[in-house]
Amino acid sequence: MSGDALIEQMREECERMIRDVAAAVNAAPEGCVINGSEEQVRDRVGEFRQKVYQRALQMRVDAAEAAFPPEGPADSASSAGQGP
Repeated sequence: MSGDALIEQMREECERMIRDVAAAVNAAPEGCVINGSEEQVRDRVGEFRQKVYQRALQMRVDAAEAAFPPEGPADSASSAGQGP
């Protein structure tokens, strides 16, 4: 799995998360920026963290499956030493 590939796949979601964080901070009442935005920001970043991790795991699984394609019916017969 390539870090660059993961970045490319998650770029749009990352940009959306950053916009959501900025919106939460900007929407917080004056004098209460931390209390008014911290929970929303934490939740949004947590959602993004989970999506990135899931995507990275899936990319790893996909790469492993591509490296070892499943045996088809013809492959299993020939590998078992059985001919037609």
